[in-house]
Order: sequence, then structure tokens, then C-alpha cells
Amino acid sequence: MQRKINYKNTLNLPKTDFPMKANLQQNEPIIQKSWEKENLFLKISERKRHSKKFLFHDGPPYANGPIHLGHLLNKVLKDLVVRSKIMEGFNVEFVPGWDCHGLPIEHKVLKELGKNAASMTALSIRRSCGKYAAKYVKMQSKQMVRLGTLADYKKPYLTMTSGYEAGVLEAFSQLLEKGLVYRDLKPVHWSIENQTALAEAELEYHEREDRSIYVLFEVDNPLILPPSLNTKKRERTYIIIWTTTPWTLPANLAIAVAPKGKYGLYRSPDGENLIIGEALYEQVFEKSQKANYFQVGSCLGKEFSEMGVSCIHPFINRKSVVVTADYVTFSTGTGCVHTAPGHGDEDYRTGLKEGLDIYCPVREDGTFDDTVPEWIRGKGVWESNEIITQRLRETGNLFHSESYVHSYPHDWRSKTPTIFRATNQWFIHMDKPFTETGKTLREVAINSVMKSVDFYPDWGRNRLGGMLESRPDWCISRQRSWGLPLPYFTDTEGRAVMTVKMVSAITEKIREKGSDVWFFSEPHELLDKYNPQDDPQAPSWLKSKHDISNLLKGGDVFDVWFESGSSWNSVLNARNLGYPADMYLEGSDQHRGWFQSSLLVALGATGAPPFRALFTHGFMVDAKGKKMSKSGGNAIEVEDILSKYGADICRWWVSSLSYSNDIKVDWEFFDVAADEYRKIRNTIRFLLGNLSDFDLIQHGIEFNEDDKDSIDYWAYCEFTKFTNKTSEAYSDFSYKQASDLIFSFCCDEMSAIYLSCIKDRLYCDKRDSRKRRRSQTVMYQIADGIIKFLAPILVHTSFEAYKSLKKDKDVNVHLETFPCVEKIEPDEIWDDIMKIRKRCLKDLEDARGENGMNNPLDVALIATVTENLYGEIKKFEPELEDLCGVSRFDVLKEKEPRGVEFEAEDILDIKLVDLSEEPRCERSWKRGKTVEKRSNGRFLSERDALALGL
Repeated sequence: MQRKINYKNTLNLPKTDFPMKANLQQNEPIIQKSWEKENLFLKISERKRHSKKFLFHDGPPYANGPIHLGHLLNKVLKDLVVRSKIMEGFNVEFVPGWDCHGLPIEHKVLKELGKNAASMTALSIRRSCGKYAAKYVKMQSKQMVRLGTLADYKKPYLTMTSGYEAGVLEAFSQLLEKGLVYRDLKPVHWSIENQTALAEAELEYHEREDRSIYVLFEVDNPLILPPSLNTKKRERTYIIIWTTTPWTLPANLAIAVAPKGKYGLYRSPDGENLIIGEALYEQVFEKSQKANYFQVGSCLGKEFSEMGVSCIHPFINRKSVVVTADYVTFSTGTGCVHTAPGHGDEDYRTGLKEGLDIYCPVREDGTFDDTVPEWIRGKGVWESNEIITQRLRETGNLFHSESYVHSYPHDWRSKTPTIFRATNQWFIHMDKPFTETGKTLREVAINSVMKSVDFYPDWGRNRLGGMLESRPDWCISRQRSWGLPLPYFTDTEGRAVMTVKMVSAITEKIREKGSDVWFFSEPHELLDKYNPQDDPQAPSWLKSKHDISNLLKGGDVFDVWFESGSSWNSVLNARNLGYPADMYLEGSDQHRGWFQSSLLVALGATGAPPFRALFTHGFMVDAKGKKMSKSGGNAIEVEDILSKYGADICRWWVSSLSYSNDIKVDWEFFDVAADEYRKIRNTIRFLLGNLSDFDLIQHGIEFNEDDKDSIDYWAYCEFTKFTNKTSEAYSDFSYKQASDLIFSFCCDEMSAIYLSCIKDRLYCDKRDSRKRRRSQTVMYQIADGIIKFLAPILVHTSFEAYKSLKKDKDVNVHLETFPCVEKIEPDEIWDDIMKIRKRCLKDLEDARGENGMNNPLDVALIATVTENLYGEIKKFEPELEDLCGVSRFDVLKEKEPRGVEFEAEDILDIKLVDLSEEPRCERSWKRGKTVEKRSNGRFLSERDALALGL
């Protein structure tokens, strides 16, 4: 009996130092330390110094806590831009930044300080805020490095540094010089909790239940009502108003009606007369269950104001005039709008038009001052809703009351409801002409959005444009300690002054000492280089004093959106990086925030937008579509994801997202990403393992004409198509498309077809056979291409794989560029080859288990084809044998031509032949035609015998 020979050591089996198990959690930090040691970002910048520049500007996240899933999405997307543009050959300028000022940080610091905060100076609070921000800048920068992001984290921009602050004031000075900045008493969104004005971008809208009331305002002199109403002498007549904010009634100065709207007088049997919009009377009377009123007259809204009609305030000794306003509608309410100029934007504009006081009896803490009736003095606005409602009930002025659920603005930090409250604030004009052509900032901004900026995705254009169309003048002042001071002064009479030369003087002080200088210096010290006499903008009252020591420093700081919106000047210009940036990238909320503030500040100062393109992504929500939060119990922590999966799997997940809309997140989605990652890694590992004995220069094969009939040529053609499509996807910032292409190419064209097909030749052919080396040549180019295309996404895996491919520990894929090859289409015959393969594999699967046909190597396939196809297909027998994984593949010509064009799936005849009784090659296990007993007494094929030197 012959002794069994183990041929394993004679095979060219895969060898690689690229392990199957990634161990990302352990290996990634080690790789990151090596990048830090070699200063990879600087090294790349030096190498790309003379390349075409791509200026990518980082929007500053708040330095107020560890990063969350939103940061993961945002920072990885930004890193995909940075790395892919570098791989495209660009010199990428990217400076990471942090927003360090503002309410979010001050709110948390004051909460931590607790009762101690009340006795602390503004300067002490600011220093605590600065330490707090610095702590989280350090924490977040480490976390962003852990995500594998590439940036110079040693030289970030921070909005609290003196140089940045000076840049903000420089930009502000240009707006001031152009007359776009003004101070006024007008209602703004006000946070009672934090006692400061808020911008639209600092609001969140939540459902809230409030008291909805219908109030009777008695007409002061019914005799002057329009005659067509048919009022009777000595009968009381009331106008009904509707409001969901009863607390604003103490500030009521007017009732607004639609000028062309129809109003009816409705009388009850007992002689009560009510005026209400005709289109709403049924709805109102039905709600109040008072159906016994009948209409006796009608008039247009404008007739009330023409006749000088006024009403008696229901609980304050003053009159409320009836005025007209175009915004009054008949969609809800009564058509008669309660108007308090100190508590609403439309009310305010009506007040200006009618010459009314901008009266606001509500103090900073949300309580009423001493100008209101004694029974609500010192009461908070929210508790006053019920107090006022009860008072109206007692006086007989409450027609109806009900609960009302509506969307209401809340402070984005404290999550508490805000109010509209008139205060003296600084604003930027949206509708004042300021250009040589007489265009307003709103017009210039909308024009830029529609014509000068690219959007990814394009729907961002209309979203941002719509927000610009409707936004009010920008309130840029905040009543806080932690921020960049607005450099204005007042005199003892409360007159405010802020000129370009004043701002210039303060700018230099802040550039030298930081914004704390405002808090520890006296006005004359801050303005020691300022002379009112040399300032054409200085008011006469300031020039006449000849002394600025009696001035008082303003108490406001800049809106943080103005600060971050000036980053184009404080970063791009200050660091001589260029202007404008090629791209800004943020979440869709920044159409209301940073995108918009940056655009407005830049257009006001320079006349040109600060970006050429805006890239927008959606928000993270849970699997049910709900917003993720710790308080909601559905948050997934970034640290937990990194601990379980590693950064590369997180990055792969981000690259696979359709991120233009909101993104659902669940643990199982990361499981899917991990599974996809393993498939890609296994493909790369197979390629690397079978290139262990290959050197491109020494062993590389150039295709000749005969090679075009090989599966290697087909694979190379597919690679060229993949390369061009993937390069285009990266160039278009279509990262999902790029990752889809990579995954599909690895799993379909490579693992499922090509790599499966060539295993036999790789393992069993003579090591230096041309056929094997040809396959290795193609595999090397494919491996090189896949790894480079993966480099922006799987930054650690590609780094590791590239070293293995090049067999050089000093190479770094992140210093390379994407492959650039000419796209080649394989001959059309390959379509027929693949159709035949598909049919054969199906037949093999169907035959599995029948007559013992479980192993394809025990099978021969015979394909009968048409005469006109026979000549083309016959030469592919060896490749079809490997493509189908069988021992033999024969192509036969049909005996009687059918006279029809070949369609593989319809007329191809496939026959399976059982070879299990025929001799099998003991080395390759194939039952080929050349298998016979060799000189060593063993059954081997001709190919395997040659490989063994027999």
C-alpha cells in the first residue's frame, strides 16, 4: 500500500502579515501615535505645498462636553473631504476650530458654581468659563484624533483667543462703517432663565399648552362706529380679541384689524353687541356655546381707523386704538388682533407706524415692573396668565377661555419657554441699502445663495434662501459675561456711542491683551489712543465734553453666531489661507446658524460670500425616528461604539449613509457595518496573501494580444471602470457612492468571481509560470487601487494594508494619491461568458446532491452553443473551467444551426457529466484530461507534475 503524500508544502499558499482579525480597538491608537510622532498632517502639507489648493473651513463646535454621535458624523464627513481631496492631489488647508464663548458654556459653568456665582465678578466668571472651555477643547481634540481625523490639532483656532477676537472686531468695524449696525428699542426673543436676548438660531420649538382667551374690549365711544354696523345708542359694544399669551395684555396699546376684511356687529337678545370678523363668528360662538347672537350690521376694517375708533383697556385706565395691519388674517382667532408693541415683531412695526410707545412692563427676570396694576406687580409672566384670566372673568371681560396646544419657542440651552420683550439691543440691518447699486444685505445674500454658491445636496439652496427671505434684522447683542464685549459706551443720560475709530482702538487693546481687558480697564484706558475730535462719527455731545473718562462701558457681548460667523476673517484671512473657502460643511441646522451668519457678516464686510460650496448633512435619530438624547434614554455614546467596534468601522458606517436627510442609528446598524468591513478586509487579505512572493518590477507581466482572452484581462478592465467611477464619486463628494462601489467591487467582481476563479492557478501553477504571474500583476494593481480608495474611509486598515502590500514599514498610503488609469471596456464576448457562467452555476446548484454531485471538481460541463458563437467561445474553455470551478469545461457546436441570434439564457444547452470514477490529481484534486500516473507513482495532472519537476 502506497504511503499518502502531503502536497501542502508544494503549493503556493497565501502568506501575509495582514491578520484576519483586525483588533481595531487595540491597533488604532498605536497607529495614531505613529502619525502624531511623524506629524503626518504637516508632512502631507509639505509634500503638497505646490499643488492646487483646496481650502476647507471647519465650523467650530461648542467646547462644552464630550463628543456625541452628531460630532462623529460631522467630523468623519469632514475628514472624508480632507483625506479624499489630499488623495486627489490637492494641497488641503484645514484648521480645526472650537466655539468657546457664549451661553452654552456660561450656563454650565454657572450651574457648577451654584450659589457662589452670585458673589463673583464678571471677570471671575469669565475666567472660570475659559478654563471650562479649554478643558473640553483638549478632551474633544483627543476624541477627534481617536476617530482617525487628520488635522493640525496643535494649532487650532479658538474663538476666545485674542487674535480671533480682534478679527471679529475688524469684520464688525466694516459693517459699522457701512451703516449696517444700529441700536434700537425693539422686541426680541428673550430667555428668562438666562436673562439674555436670543437669536433665531438659539431657539428650539416645542409643543406647549397655554391658556387661549377671547377678551371683550369695550368701544370707548360707540357713536363714532361706522353707521353700517347699526349700533344703538346707549348700548355697550365690544370688540373681541383672541390671544394665547394673556400675560401680554398689560402691554396692550392697540387692536389691529384687516383693512379690507369684513367685520360684523352681532347682538344678543339682552342687547350685548360684539364686533368680530364675519368669517370667524360661527367658529367663535360655537366654541363659547353662545349661539343666540344675530348679525345686525357690517363694515370694512379700515373704517374703524378712519373713524378713529378706540377701546377701553379691560383692566388698565387707558385706551387701545383700533388700527389696520396687512398681516391680520381670518384663519383663526377673531380677526381683531391684540397688539402690544413691546412684545412682538409685527406689533412693534405696527407701533412704529402708528406712533405708539414701545412699552414693555416685563423685567429681565420675567416679572412685571411697577407700571402695571398692583395685583400683578412682581408676578412672573407664566403665573400671570391665570391671574389675568381670572381678573377678566371677574370683570366680565372674558368671553371664552380654553387650553391651546401650539408650537412655542424655547431657549435651546435651558429648554425653557422664551418671551418677546422690548429692550435696547444692537442690530444689523437686513433691509437698508448699503451697496453702490442700492442693494440691501438681504438682497445681496439671497442673490449669492441662488447664483454664486454650490450646494451639496442642492435642496440646501432653497432652504437657506427661504430663511434669508423671512429673517428679521439680526440682534447681535447678548446680556452675558462670557463673550466678546460689544465695544460701545454710554453717557450718564443713557446715550450710546460706538464709532469705527472707537472700535479700532478697542480692537488693538483686545489683540494685545484679550477681551478681559474690557472688564479690568476703565473707559479712558481703553480709549487712550482715541480722540473724539478726530472722529467724524463722534456725536456732538461727546466732542463737547473734551473728556471721555465719564463714559460708561456697555454691558453687552456679541452674539456667538456673529463671532463664529467672522471666522472667515479671524482664520482664513488672519492666517493668510485665502478667501473664500472652497467649502463649509455642517448639519442642516446651520442654514439658520453658522452658514447664514458667516454669509451675512462676510457680505456686509467684503461684498463676497465666504464659501464657494455648502455641504449639508442631517441629524442623528434613533431607530424609531426620535431625536437622540441622554434624557430620552435612547442615546448611544461614541466611546461605547469605539470600544466595541473601533474607529474604522464607525467611519465605514458614516461613509455608507445617505446623510443628506436625518439618519437613523441603532446598534444593529454598526453590526452591519462591521460585517461589511470584515468582507472588505478578507478581500484585501486574500490579495495580499497571494502576493507574498511577487515583486511588481521583477515579476510584473505586460498584457499581449493573447492575454485579452484571460479572466485577468477581464478583471483589469473591471478595475479600470471601478477606478474611474470611484474617483468621480469622491470628486463629487458622493461618499456613499464611493463606499458602495468599493464594497460591490470587493464582494462581487473580486471575491465572487475573479479571486474565486484564479485560486487554482495561484496555488497550483508553477511559482513563476506566466499565467500565475499575470494574475499576480493584476491582483497587485487591484490591491493597490482598493487600498488607496479605502484610505479616506478606513484610515487605519488601509495604512496597515499598504505597508503589507509594499513590504515596506516606512511607506504611508496617506502620502499617496488615488490611482489614475484609462478606462478600458472588455470585449463584448465577456458578457456572453458571464451569462454562460451564471447558467452553469445555477445548473450545478440544482444538481447538488443528485447522483453524489456535491463537489464541482467531480463534474465536467459541456456547453453547446450556436455555430456563429462557437469560434468565439471555444478559446475560453480553460477560463470557463476556472470560472465555474469544475475539472473540465468543453464547448461544442450545435449540429443544426438554428438561424437565430444567440441568447445565452434562452438557447444554451448545458450538460453535467459525473467524473467521480475518473482519476483525480492528488495535488489539485481536479479530474482533468491530463491526469495520469507519474514517475513517482502518483496521479497528477500535467500542470501539477510540471510544478513538481516531474
